[in-house]
Amino acid sequence: MGISRDSIKSHENFRAKLNLPYALLSDSEEKVCTQFDVIKLKNMYGKQVRGIERSTFVLDATGKVVKEWRKLKADGHAQQVLDFVRTLK
Repeated sequence: MGISRDSIKSHENFRAKLNLPYALLSDSEEKVCTQFDVIKLKNMYGKQVRGIERSTFVLDATGKVVKEWRKLKADGHAQQVLDFVRTLK
């Protein structure tokens, strides 16, 4: 599933546009973002703003993080995650 601070309506539109087969969850109160420490100060047009560090986490059945990628680039990343998940038993 995907999680971001965007609204539920925004997620619904994005999911429909890309025909995504998985849930997108809204974390508008930033509870999950804080738990996973993904809110960082970023520079945007010369100003510091709070933003999300694009990250992926794989959790096991108990909720333990077994792999994480931070500061990632989207290109090719889905394949990296898929390759890793296929190694799990």
